Amino acid sequence: MKVGIVVFPGSNCDRDLAVAFKAAGADVTMVWHKDTSLPSGLDMIGVPGGFSYGDYLRCGAIAAQSPICRAVVDHANAGGYVLGVCNGFQILTETGLLPGALLRNANLKYICKTVPLIVGNTENDYLSGYIQGQQIRIPIAHHDGNYTADADTITRLQNDGRVGFTYGDNPNGSTAGIAGIFSENRRVLGMMPHPERAADAGHGGTDGQALFRAVVGAMQAA
Repeated sequence: MKVGIVVFPGSNCDRDLAVAFKAAGADVTMVWHKDTSLPSGLDMIGVPGGFSYGDYLRCGAIAAQSPICRAVVDHANAGGYVLGVCNGFQILTETGLLPGALLRNANLKYICKTVPLIVGNTENDYLSGYIQGQQIRIPIAHHDGNYTADADTITRLQNDGRVGFTYGDNPNGSTAGIAGIFSENRRVLGMMPHPERAADAGHGGTDGQALFRAVVGAMQAA
């Protein structure tokens, strides 16, 4: 199972994401933002956290226009898997692969702490290692993580089982406490919390391991 991790100017979680995927058994390669195509044979793309392009204009907006993101969109539209974490989630909404937007936190402050998450629909390759309704603890680190969408979009996400995670304490004011969502085919997952920062015992918690093991295992089985 081959994973490509996209690296933008300002990415700071690319190595963490690569280490988490490797620990789960994936073959990982790094992909530069100016590349116009993806390496051949990739099963999955990881779009990491950080502050791509210094968060200028709007978080993720400039990165979404980079050459490699056109290839990422094509990969997703062809049925490929994409995981976007934190800034990666922001980028995926800016590309249109996921609905909604990530706005400034409700308290207008940067938040960096471990938070309780409630696992949503587990009938997908990402969350099959969890139990629906299970509470886990995953770190967050963002200033613009307030997930916002219109009422119809929120209802559709909830009714279609496309909410991956909700916050136990909603630290940033996200609509309906949403922390992560899926695309319609559930192969694209965007989430603000950082599972790669909870994938090793040295991190103080391993609740993120199940996500990487599940999706890598599903791909290897396929």
